[in-house]
Amino acid sequence: MEHKKIDAELQDSYDDQQKWVLDSSLDSRGRVPLRARTGAWKAALFIIAIEFSERLSYFGLATNLVVYLTTILHQDLKLAIRNVNYWAGVTTLMPLLGGFVADAYLGRYATVLVATTIYLMGLVLLTMSWFIPGLKPCHEEVCVEPRKAHEVAFFIAIYLISIGTGGHKPSLESFGADQFDDDHVEERNMKMSYFNWWNVVLCAGILTSVTAVVYIEDRVGWGVAGIILTIVMAISLVIFLVGKPFYRYRTPLGSPLTPMLQVFVAAISKRNLPYPSDPSLLHEASKAEFTNGRLLPHTKHLKFLDKAAIIEDKINPLALEKQSPWRLVTLTKVEEAKLIIHVIPIWLSTLAFGICAAQTTTFFIKQAIIMDRHIAGNSSFTVPPASMFSLTALALIISITLYDKLLLPLLRRITRNQRGINILQRIGTGMVFSIITMVIAALVEKQRLDRTENNKTLSVIWLAPQFIVIGIADAFTLVGLQEYFYDQVPDSMRSLGIAFYLSVIGAASFLNNLLITAVDTLAEDFSAKSWFGKDLNSSRLDRFYWFLASVMAANICVFVVVAKRCPYKTVQPSQADSSESVA
Repeated sequence: MEHKKIDAELQDSYDDQQKWVLDSSLDSRGRVPLRARTGAWKAALFIIAIEFSERLSYFGLATNLVVYLTTILHQDLKLAIRNVNYWAGVTTLMPLLGGFVADAYLGRYATVLVATTIYLMGLVLLTMSWFIPGLKPCHEEVCVEPRKAHEVAFFIAIYLISIGTGGHKPSLESFGADQFDDDHVEERNMKMSYFNWWNVVLCAGILTSVTAVVYIEDRVGWGVAGIILTIVMAISLVIFLVGKPFYRYRTPLGSPLTPMLQVFVAAISKRNLPYPSDPSLLHEASKAEFTNGRLLPHTKHLKFLDKAAIIEDKINPLALEKQSPWRLVTLTKVEEAKLIIHVIPIWLSTLAFGICAAQTTTFFIKQAIIMDRHIAGNSSFTVPPASMFSLTALALIISITLYDKLLLPLLRRITRNQRGINILQRIGTGMVFSIITMVIAALVEKQRLDRTENNKTLSVIWLAPQFIVIGIADAFTLVGLQEYFYDQVPDSMRSLGIAFYLSVIGAASFLNNLLITAVDTLAEDFSAKSWFGKDLNSSRLDRFYWFLASVMAANICVFVVVAKRCPYKTVQPSQADSSESVA
């Protein structure tokens, strides 16, 4: 009889999990969501739609920004590259603030709405700067120096877009991933494909942007392109709002940094206490009490933090309820603090990849400007420089599709891992392709310089391999970083997790500027000639690419050491699903 009672309880638990989403999510009316009516792909598709339009707008500006700065604002190469890197850095570091606000206060849905509104303000101002007489770049058709008013309006507009992106990117991507229940086997498998298909749609937006939008900017006008981007963003916002009844929402729980500080304060204050003989003696909330998030099992890493969960008064059970959270924390909170510490070395060891990726929208595009961009012979059609980035987007789409549909099922059979290969292996694979990219780029640039000395021009087709290979690298490393920083941080910090991934590119953009300055100074000291002149023909960009390839090779060695020592996050299994999450 006892066995039958237990079996009946387990069946009831399983049936409840199939009908309801029991991961602390809420529906649009603040109730426990019905699985059949909310979440999964039916909700994620609305969310992915707005990502398409955001990437359409962002890359319509980002890939052509160096062209705008050098041709419309008449900045020299070094200043233009520096301004592009500053803007890219701010744009990809702002998500740290946006992700914090989403996780702590506004929630992901509300943050997306606020951020999209700011984004639209930036697009409107950018468009107006081409149509309002007082804000136009120049009075005349031929412009030697742009108006200061236009320059100010332009930079305000693009930094409004930076702020909008800061709230949009981490909140939207993590909000989309929230639509899949980790404790449900089918939805957990869907989530593994979600990041792949998210990036396919993202790349479709990029591809459209660097072909159609960039062509309009170059041939019709930036103002017309601005009108199109503003309308598309407004339409996508409406689509996002239509999906409201289908979404699953997470309630913001206050600052996610406070529990981390409590762990450190409690561990330091109890540093002299003896470590318990059995980790099970450490303080932990019951599953019934722990309603927000999931319980994490004890790990052997960073054991000094475990002292934060040592129970000092074991005799009086009521003392636990009165204990200050700055003196006693749960074991799960300790493990969450460990997770954040573990991701820091991974973040640092991927910055070199970000520096390589930063070249695609700066030097790679600038190379395309001065090369022969005719498609065939004497054709009157020339390829817009920024459209070369479409090769990267295409390579990324094809690589992700082949990986998800062909390579992943094969790897699952070989490794018996749901992910095929673990996340850090995927990231490392992309790093190898980034080295190949820099080697190809160096060889092509040397060939271009040799042709220039003989008064010959090199076809822009020669740049195709480096754009394609960096797309393959992105398919492994960037998608892997998205998965890693979303999956390996505490459940309450998932918007910040996506922001960590984006900040790799942002911090790398600033490091790229510092690296260019440092390398330029050393080059002048040792060879009496700068690697970065006023234009590419007076520069030695090939040597800079060889330098980046060497840095990336050394960085991979560091990454391998770090990755081997980095544990993956595990969660305590639910009653209905005894499997642990895998990485």
